[in-house]
Amino acid sequence: MAKKPGTEVLVVNDREVPVTNAAKVLFPAAKITKLDLARYYLAVADGALRGAGGRPNMLVRYPNGIDSEFFFQKRAPEKRPDWLEVVELKFPSGRSAEELVPRDAAALAWMANLGCLELHPHPVRAEDLDHPDELRVDLDPVPGVEWAQVREVAQVARAALADAGLTGWPKTSGKRGLHIYVRIEPRWSFDDVRRAALALARDVEKRAPKLATSKWWKEERHGVFVDYNQNAKDRTVAAAYSVRPTPQATVSAPLDWSEVPDCEPADFTLATMPRRFQRLGDRHAGIDDAAGSLDRLLELFEHQGEGDAPWPPHYRKQSGEPPRVQPSKAKLPVIEIGRAKRQQDALAGLERWKRRHPEVVKHLEPADVLVDSMRGRSSTWTRVRVNLQHVPPKLRPAQEPLDPDEKTLASS
Repeated sequence: MAKKPGTEVLVVNDREVPVTNAAKVLFPAAKITKLDLARYYLAVADGALRGAGGRPNMLVRYPNGIDSEFFFQKRAPEKRPDWLEVVELKFPSGRSAEELVPRDAAALAWMANLGCLELHPHPVRAEDLDHPDELRVDLDPVPGVEWAQVREVAQVARAALADAGLTGWPKTSGKRGLHIYVRIEPRWSFDDVRRAALALARDVEKRAPKLATSKWWKEERHGVFVDYNQNAKDRTVAAAYSVRPTPQATVSAPLDWSEVPDCEPADFTLATMPRRFQRLGDRHAGIDDAAGSLDRLLELFEHQGEGDAPWPPHYRKQSGEPPRVQPSKAKLPVIEIGRAKRQQDALAGLERWKRRHPEVVKHLEPADVLVDSMRGRSSTWTRVRVNLQHVPPKLRPAQEPLDPDEKTLASS
């Protein structure tokens, strides 16, 4: 078959992987093309497959680059090579889908051709979809929190994991946060793993109450949020070596704990990671040999006596879950500014609101501006709210008509 114009064919382990529109620029500032992305994943394939290989992966596609729309694709494309593996997943919604299971470097290159910048594996192996073999600690700083505080909380989490008999493997998220992955024996349910992660989050908050929080509602958070809900079924996190949609194509970089105190996320990019990988290998090379038990964390959950915590909004109400009522609706002075499909449009509405209320803006702290990425079935949209808790009551503006107001988003 003749090669289409603009197509480059990569030969990977005797398999031909066409990269169509190979010169298409996905990262304008860094001038990174689709072919560059595919070659990157081939260069770090051993490490990337350790993180995402053998697992069902949701596809997060940026077909026209980071400055254009992206979308989530749970179902593997029907038109695919016969050597690609898929497995059927059942979701909390009751739906099911065949998701891609990458097993080799050729599969990673094929995914890159779809514009998949990031690898988004579920925390289960394709051979056992009901029992996670990975607990994920997601350290997510609220606005205004410096990177040094994230690194400090990571050390607290490491100590908490060690006291529970578990080994944590750190990596940058590729953006503002830091992840710690923990291999576990695959004998607990998703609910058990989430419960263990919640116990850990509360333990980290207890050890460092001024630095970290386990509070789900953004209005109540401070410092670094330990996101236990990343362990709920059907949640995925950008895996090790994932390329993130940032101007310089930063990547999620596996680290040795000795590197954490001085690491900087901007040091790890699509351009720099292959050299690091060639020089040091995969910093998580031993992760599969360190599977531990959740028994101590589950015992800690019972000992804490706090019960369950809120689930993400699109999950069914869970037994024992506290009322799913946002604090803003109960006690905090939070107003909504706008909602839009594109984050930049929602933030533009925030700037217009600020110009209308300059006397209010000077009282706001960084964490008072709540920018929520809301996930629909196949895409995200952005909601912007403002917590007026630090604004004197006499200066607090009333709720105004949303600007922008894309009304159909909440049900999309």
